[in-house]
Amino acid sequence: MNLRKSMKFPKLKLTSCLVAFFASAFQAFGMYHIHSRSGVTEGGIFGLILLLDHWFHLSPAVSSFLLNALCYGLGWRTLGMTFIGYSLVASCGYSAAYALCEQFPPLWPQIAQMPLTAAIVGALFIGIGAGLVVRIGGATSGDDALAMSIRALTGVPVDRVYLASDITVLLLSLSYIPLKRIGYSFLTVILSGWIIGWIQKIQLPGESRKSETI
Repeated sequence: MNLRKSMKFPKLKLTSCLVAFFASAFQAFGMYHIHSRSGVTEGGIFGLILLLDHWFHLSPAVSSFLLNALCYGLGWRTLGMTFIGYSLVASCGYSAAYALCEQFPPLWPQIAQMPLTAAIVGALFIGIGAGLVVRIGGATSGDDALAMSIRALTGVPVDRVYLASDITVLLLSLSYIPLKRIGYSFLTVILSGWIIGWIQKIQLPGESRKSETI
């Protein structure tokens, strides 16, 4: 009976669904035009998506949806169905936007020669997109669901799980990204994480401060 209750379809707010969809689409725009062109990658799921794209030519529009769905499937019991609902909306927004971006040439093909700029600008796209989705109670990738699941099973703090996954993916990315570019990748990971945290702390006009963080 508890299982049936936990699987009840969540009540999602339309405005929050729109934020989740378009914030993740904003993030996908940055991933396509900045990260995938510059050699500056991300950690966690996003970095793994770019790794799969490079070595197996698996479109991020497909791999992001599959990897995120797998992580959400592992973590839905811990995180709740409302979280999963918003996160799936975000995943659809990301995949749809990336598939659309793939139909057009990159806007900044010269970004590969400007790794520092790519790291900073890329962090803005990732941090703002993810921060907005986290604020309304969802996530733009399965990293959050996976981290929460691992914490529930092992007791390892979430921040250590994030750090471990980021370092693992960045080390694997050395198979196609020069060491110097990985340094820029560490920079974009740190900056995007700071932006996500900052977005959770700001108070909007007319808002009673009740943060919806994961």
